[in-house]
Amino acid sequence: MSACILVVDDEPDLEALVLQKFRRQIRDGGMSFLFAHDGVEALAMLEGHRDVDLVVTDINMPRMDGLSLLQKLQETEDGVSTIVVSAYGDMANIRTAMNRGAFDFVTKPIDFGDLETTIGKTLRHIKVLREARQRQAEAERAHASLSRYFSPNLAQRLGSDTAVAELEGQRREIATLFTDIANFTALVETLEPNVLGALLNEYLAGMTDIVFTHDGTVAKIIGDALHVLFGAPSEQPDHASRAVVCALALDAYAQEFCERCTKNGIALGLTRIGAHAGPAIVGNFGGGRFFDYTAYGDTINVAARLEAANKQLGTRICVSATLADKAEGFCGRPIGDLVLRGKTEALRAYEPLTEAQYEAPATKAYLEAFAKLESGDEGAMAAFASLVGSQPHDQLAGFHLKRLLNGAKGIRIAME
Repeated sequence: MSACILVVDDEPDLEALVLQKFRRQIRDGGMSFLFAHDGVEALAMLEGHRDVDLVVTDINMPRMDGLSLLQKLQETEDGVSTIVVSAYGDMANIRTAMNRGAFDFVTKPIDFGDLETTIGKTLRHIKVLREARQRQAEAERAHASLSRYFSPNLAQRLGSDTAVAELEGQRREIATLFTDIANFTALVETLEPNVLGALLNEYLAGMTDIVFTHDGTVAKIIGDALHVLFGAPSEQPDHASRAVVCALALDAYAQEFCERCTKNGIALGLTRIGAHAGPAIVGNFGGGRFFDYTAYGDTINVAARLEAANKQLGTRICVSATLADKAEGFCGRPIGDLVLRGKTEALRAYEPLTEAQYEAPATKAYLEAFAKLESGDEGAMAAFASLVGSQPHDQLAGFHLKRLLNGAKGIRIAME
């Protein structure tokens, strides 16, 4: 490394001696020197030369001595390394200098061979220190970037060099969910930019905090929509359970947020959530220039279409049986066998519920009505009609009743 060294000493002939001794290093570009005659001049010079790497200072000088200079240097953020020069018998001052941050010392009269060795050793120390600071800065930048996607504890681990491989493209078993606010595009047209920005930032902050609480990964934020992964980049044996619990927590937060917006005169739509589990290719696909941790595969497409299916079904959360079967202690009610857009095979879907909701009498009535529908029992229509009569806000029950009234049978449902 090329080093700039500031020599602070009031001896008039020292400058010539230093330039003569280090003429080869100066000629080769390895070193350059600045000279000051006391601490006051040195501080002014440091202010104008931010590239100084090392200060070599005498202790006994007029106006401001070396110890006072060291004290001033300790108060700066630059942390310039220092070598002190003093008489051999002045060990008390040398000790004080070392306590004030001096890296090393040489004694007078100066042995220039010893000075060269000491400077070389100090510059090597500076190089190691700078490399460590650079690694720390890079780690902090990586952590700041990763914190946009991952929970804080996961971001901390992935910020280390040893975890870089976890961000490369891999095929994993994951759970994934999508969220989207209904009619958000239309709402955007009616809101002032400052109102929209504050609303969306608060909403997304609350939603991502919930994701991170459950150690999920935010793969994408597009407008008001979130794409979330569980089981990537690190293995999570309980990824399905985490996805279900997270979906319920997101739903509860989104409903509460929607109610607050309504009270403030903002007609925010409900948040719809779709979730699925299965294999996917996950990793950083930013092309080497950008960080874009995301996932690809049919599992992702199915989750996105389950989110969209909520609109037709009247539900807020729609998850696949694949996910439900993997989630420990799953509570929910069956929606039906959905033929999603672009698919030919049906996929059983569920509406997840909290344990309290699952134990409610209305859920029992729904399960009985659905069982009649699945078995082809002609009493299914009456069962759903009774349920809608007692639970007029149950849109899923209303969806099935409408199907039956229009002549549909069974639980196979083609999604538009």
